[in-house]
Amino acid sequence: MGLFTRRSQNVNVQDGAAVATLEVDPALAALTGDYVIDAAHSSIGFTVRHAMVTNVRGAFGEHEGSLHLDGADPARSTASIDVKIASVDTGIADRDGHLRSGDFFDAETFPLMTFRSTEARQLGGDTYRITGELTIKDVTRPLSIDLEFNGSATDPYGNERVGFEGSTEILRSDWGLTWNAALEAGGVMVSDKVKLTFDISAIKQA
Repeated sequence: MGLFTRRSQNVNVQDGAAVATLEVDPALAALTGDYVIDAAHSSIGFTVRHAMVTNVRGAFGEHEGSLHLDGADPARSTASIDVKIASVDTGIADRDGHLRSGDFFDAETFPLMTFRSTEARQLGGDTYRITGELTIKDVTRPLSIDLEFNGSATDPYGNERVGFEGSTEILRSDWGLTWNAALEAGGVMVSDKVKLTFDISAIKQA
């Protein structure tokens, strides 16, 4: 059952006409509240084609964010994430240094990548679409992320948690990330298309 699925339909009679009303599942309504993303158990990653033949994967090790979930009305749910660019990690120190440089993110001048949601809606079942504004290097553009709700649980420390995972694709050139190098055989060193992935665990606040 989806996070925002309404469980049953009641029919009331008003002025001689039948009016259908939807009843919210109490278990889902109980998830309504404010959450903080647990960075230690979450990941924000990316995949990009390298030299036209293979994929390079990386992640941002430092990030923080918050969610507001509304179990009765998904449109009232929101998300906010700040990612520290200098925490980029692809497993190769030289490559990470190049990504932090002015050729790519220019982490010294633009230390954060941010996302602020503007809309949320259910696509069906446990799948939701969060639309908002992604800012990289002071360039802000709209972005939609499709997320799957993985469920909720109380951990051994008494924290109420929810989990989401999802992905989206962007063209890095839309945010001014245009560095590249031509290959002798044709094509370029780094693809314009980048896949972003999100695996989020968030803790409900008192």
